[in-house]
Amino acid sequence: MKLSISTYSLLRWRRENGKTLEDTIAAYRDVGAEGIEFSGLDEKANGDPLKRAARLRKLCERSKLPVVSYCIDAELLTPETQQRKAVEDLKRQVDIAAELGAPSMRHDVTRGFGDNAKGLKISKTFDAALKVVVPAIREVADYAKKKRVKTSLENHGFFMQESKRVEKLIRTVDHPNFGLTIDMGNFLCVNENPLSAVKRLAKYAQMAHVKDFHVRPKKSMPASGWFATPTRIALRGAICGHGVIDIPAQIHELKRAGYDGFVSLEFEGMEEPLKAVKLGMEYLRPLV
Repeated sequence: MKLSISTYSLLRWRRENGKTLEDTIAAYRDVGAEGIEFSGLDEKANGDPLKRAARLRKLCERSKLPVVSYCIDAELLTPETQQRKAVEDLKRQVDIAAELGAPSMRHDVTRGFGDNAKGLKISKTFDAALKVVVPAIREVADYAKKKRVKTSLENHGFFMQESKRVEKLIRTVDHPNFGLTIDMGNFLCVNENPLSAVKRLAKYAQMAHVKDFHVRPKKSMPASGWFATPTRIALRGAICGHGVIDIPAQIHELKRAGYDGFVSLEFEGMEEPLKAVKLGMEYLRPLV
């Protein structure tokens, strides 16, 4: 196993301090990361994303930070016309991942039956949703295979977060180029035991995210800094090692399942982001 950091971890740092992805790469090099994960690109990619990706890849190479994954949004639970556009957009994102040199790309699948699903004449069940999204996932996985990029979903967004649902989707897709970016903290967003979930899903992992949370009852949730889950609890992002998640046990389960890839640090708390990343790396390094 090796430690990488997601560019998502310093999103607020960039916004509040006028920093760039170039600054982020330098910061991750300085804190001793062994890789970098891109959560999308930036506004500089608007004109020519492939050119921007190539420049970032070269900078990462000079900084000795391999690009280990690329994460982007998507919504596939839509009527056919919208889904067709989403699939073609995802193929263009695969091209960006390949240009970055990322061997793995996580794309969202669906956040459930919201406005996106209006016009779909299906029952509002998980099984019905699978029938809509699975062919699209396979098409993207086929395209990505030609580019030597493996695709995956991540357990997030409430609707596609609980481990049994995630496993059912992966087994239904049943594609050799599609797996799981396992976020070891996100299971708590549906109040599922994170360690039990990792035990269930570790065998499907092709990429791993590590994060931590503070927890309290939703009825006593403060007005800011926390978010409500669909369950009885509320969460606040924490510095890795400062929250309630048993990260050492999760790392152990990943290793026991034979996972030897990158573990990517994600931070989304209220603390100063760069300091939080440094502290998280100090905590994670001996575990990995």
